[in-house]
Amino acid sequence: MQCPTNNFFKYNTSLCACNPGYIYNTTENRCSPFTSSGGDDFLVGSGVDYSINIPANLFAFDTIKKFTQSQAVFLEATVVILASWIFFCFLVRFGKLGDGRTNWFEIRWWISRLDVVFATRHWLDDQNVVRKRKTELGGTFSIASWILFIGLLAALLYQVISMRTIEIHSVIATNAPDLATFHNDMEFNITTVSSMSCSNLQGLSNIVTGNPGFIDYRTTPLSTFGNFSCQNTSRGPTIVIKCDDCQFLHDNLYISWQFVDQPNVPAAAVGFEFKLTSTDRIHRKHVSFVGGVLKNGSIDSAKFVTYRGQDPNILQFNLFPRIYRNKHDLRLIQPLFHNFIPGTSYSETSQLQASLQRYNDGLVNTTLYVNFLSSYIVEVDNKSTLGPVGFLADVGGLYCISVGIFFYFLVQFEYRFKRFRHEDNVMRSIRNRRKAQDRWTKLRKYVTFTWGHGVLPYEDGGFVEMGNCNCFAVPKAQSLRKQRRMDTISINNKVSTPSDKVLQVVKYEEDINENIGRHSNNAATDAIDIPLPPSLETRPGSEVSISEIEKNLKNLFEYNVMLREKLITTQSTIHDLTSKASTSSSNHRHQ
Repeated sequence: MQCPTNNFFKYNTSLCACNPGYIYNTTENRCSPFTSSGGDDFLVGSGVDYSINIPANLFAFDTIKKFTQSQAVFLEATVVILASWIFFCFLVRFGKLGDGRTNWFEIRWWISRLDVVFATRHWLDDQNVVRKRKTELGGTFSIASWILFIGLLAALLYQVISMRTIEIHSVIATNAPDLATFHNDMEFNITTVSSMSCSNLQGLSNIVTGNPGFIDYRTTPLSTFGNFSCQNTSRGPTIVIKCDDCQFLHDNLYISWQFVDQPNVPAAAVGFEFKLTSTDRIHRKHVSFVGGVLKNGSIDSAKFVTYRGQDPNILQFNLFPRIYRNKHDLRLIQPLFHNFIPGTSYSETSQLQASLQRYNDGLVNTTLYVNFLSSYIVEVDNKSTLGPVGFLADVGGLYCISVGIFFYFLVQFEYRFKRFRHEDNVMRSIRNRRKAQDRWTKLRKYVTFTWGHGVLPYEDGGFVEMGNCNCFAVPKAQSLRKQRRMDTISINNKVSTPSDKVLQVVKYEEDINENIGRHSNNAATDAIDIPLPPSLETRPGSEVSISEIEKNLKNLFEYNVMLREKLITTQSTIHDLTSKASTSSSNHRHQ
């Protein structure tokens, strides 16, 4: 490689290499420290998702979980809302009730209507019949209990959703027929992070099974296990081993390979990346895997090192056969990373420089060790942490706690402050008085529109004066006294001339009109004998009952009947007088 711009050293007088733990970047022509984007964490997937499949656009629980983190957020929000409600009700109590028409009264009245929890549990004197009462204090505590209950219920639902199921693992002993039922496709990907390529690869051809030194130790071609290849990537050469329908006949498998020095490309690595996958042949959607990054060894992550030398770097994995009972007895092999045993490595520049100048150190030896745990099979099942009965029991307990807390406060307030015991009477009395006034105003308007103002008395005991439209008007007594006069009709029978006769006829007609007016005045004077309207029986400061309203309406009806009879009599009298006057006038003209 070309000499980079930084973090490098020279060996063999003309060749360049990066410092321990640094990798050469061909694009930027510089040596960069080897770091992984995800840190040192390993990714493990079981291939089975236990979460509820809810569309993300409807309910993204994982997104909500990032903001909530715990049940404390729900509890804090509940406390804030609860305190705000109680403080609001406390401030409202400073508003004056007035005559029941103020905004403060309306707000306090509707707060009292919210008393749905403690309406039958207020303070009552001994031996009193239990009745439903709604007070402002009860409305405040009723809504407060509901706020607390909803907040606790939200926290419970969060717990149920986040911990709705638990995974149960049970281990059973196995035999060969049990293991023969596992049919999985497996793939091993091991990347040696370095500046090398597949041209540096040697020795990838055999697989060792069994335990070295024991009778079951065997060495066979790797092709009997699966297909293998080497691929050049931007991170370094990647060894890919694929096994279709793997049948593990031995517990231990060893696959080794080496990267050796090539001209101008020394055998050196700064870390390893791996990913092992296992796929069910029937249900392809179930894929279990394990992946991760190995750097700086497993004993000291603070130092940057470069791997090079005779000692092998061993990547050890375990394969767990699993049966998922909750997934129709799905049989899947779960790969897990077990250990990394680092080989020869150097953290000092001088040591790495000396190794690059030694011919015997010119390789990176790597071994993949797979331990198939065939003695046992892990059975996996999931169990709900909370059944329907338990959930309902928890909900009922939360409701009882919420109501019980504020019921205690309600009892204490009503026990220590007597005015809280009967504050519902004050509110209802003000509201009933206002309703009675509004209904009485409507009744006055109805009677006025139907029978006229003269029927109803003033509030101070006087009379209302207003003419009836197209009807007989009852004038006041003072007006009647002014109109009352005694007129006489004088008729002179002696007529000497026609002109005198005409004058006599005109005077006779005037006398008749005056006579009619006199009789009308007399009829109007008789109307003064009409009795006063019946008084409405109401008791101020108390509730108006239905029976009292019915009695007052009955009296008004009887009074209306009497007025109608008087009106008919008066109209008949006026009609007779008018008819007689017309007849007399006609006869006099003929004479």
